[in-house]
Amino acid sequence: MPLPFLSRRPTVPAKDGASWPHVVILGGGFAGAHAVGALRDARVRVTLIDRNVYKTFQPLLYQVATAGLNPGDVTMFLRGLSLKVPNMRYRQGEVQGIDPERKVVRLDEGQKGQQEISYDYLILANGATTTFFGTPGAEEHAMPMYTRSQALAIRDRVFSELERSSREAGLSHSHDKLHVCIVGGGPTGVEIAGALADFRMQELDILYPEMDPGTLQLTVLQRGDEVLKEFSTKYRQYAADELRDRGVVLQLGRGVKEVGYDHVVLDDDSVLESDITIWAAGVGIPKMVSEWGFPQDKRGRIAVDDYLQVKGFPGVYAAGDIAGQDEPLPQLAQPAIQSGQAAARAIAAEVAGKPRKKFKYTDLGTMATIGRHAAIAEIPVLGGLSGSLGWAAWLGVHITKMIGHRNQRAVAMNLVSLYGGSRATHQPNPVVGEVNSLRAARIFEEQAAHRLFGAGAGASRPADEVAAENAEGAAEVAEPTNN
Repeated sequence: MPLPFLSRRPTVPAKDGASWPHVVILGGGFAGAHAVGALRDARVRVTLIDRNVYKTFQPLLYQVATAGLNPGDVTMFLRGLSLKVPNMRYRQGEVQGIDPERKVVRLDEGQKGQQEISYDYLILANGATTTFFGTPGAEEHAMPMYTRSQALAIRDRVFSELERSSREAGLSHSHDKLHVCIVGGGPTGVEIAGALADFRMQELDILYPEMDPGTLQLTVLQRGDEVLKEFSTKYRQYAADELRDRGVVLQLGRGVKEVGYDHVVLDDDSVLESDITIWAAGVGIPKMVSEWGFPQDKRGRIAVDDYLQVKGFPGVYAAGDIAGQDEPLPQLAQPAIQSGQAAARAIAAEVAGKPRKKFKYTDLGTMATIGRHAAIAEIPVLGGLSGSLGWAAWLGVHITKMIGHRNQRAVAMNLVSLYGGSRATHQPNPVVGEVNSLRAARIFEEQAAHRLFGAGAGASRPADEVAAENAEGAAEVAEPTNN
């Protein structure tokens, strides 16, 4: 008889598992990974398909981008899900198409010809992707932060530019400041702005004593009149005040019309210097989804019914950011988790011959952190939290929601080390990667004809003329490393 807590679940399917219905799940994010977990006791075979072998805990990606956490701290190997779900198999590939009539998914797996996987049930949990809203120059020059590789690219770019600027500081007291503009005042934009501001206050003068901390300039650009529109007015104001106290400039009611190598053009045609433009302005549904033949709402999300089944397609479900109910849910982690689990439970009920239950979202609250010991949380029944108490609640919730004990321990230890103690006792130790300031300086010089600011720039030329130039080579700055 197996002893409690000492025995593991079997890691292979039951002997008759080969005849079980086949459930294919596209996407290993919050919705897909939690759908896998909800099928652990169902008599089905599960195949999880994703182009990456890991799941990313996106709410903490900004810590990777600002060198607070290792990238491995916020990623989990998807094959590890089979410990608790022995009927799951993982397959790496890029979805090329879906044929609902034949019930097959077409994959690009790197070899000749497309591979096909047949299914009995399908869960679409691909998630969303960065959208630039057609802003000229944004795709070439702005740096999104929706994936692990994008967060690493931001981290490496920030420290490469700091190294480059530090050399200028050693040569002249009138060197250019390093301007970072963050487009978008939602949770992602606010959190990365706050983390960079904390870095400037706590660590910059220690790590770069040759530079004035004011060299690093931070600006948040928000088309709306307030940041964090998901929260009540009280907490929006609290977040704005905290950012301003940390020296972050808020440009509210200012949309971005165009993005250049070292500048952004606002909707009133004014030009702001921006050596690094971080794009946190929103996400959209990938264009390929429209080729799958499923109904979509006006935002491109796949239209689903009350059971999360795609309208007009029995056996096909959608969950997470890609699912569009009649009353759309916010594209956040908690709706993705709950909808992924609900879609899986609906399939399990069908297989077992039981009635399905309608999906009903339970609002567990919304949280955002502004910086060191400053966060906000609005939780139903319990009310709102802010300051150190809100920060402690934010930290606890984010750690417990991570999949994998190793990730939980690593994040807890690293965040306590990062934010614990005082300025006198904290030893700065950013998690850096491929810092190539030589390459950054070379590109800076190569882009002189397209720059509006800095030594040798074509600052006397009109912004629209500069932006119209071919910015060949600028995209090289944003290439992610493989750390």
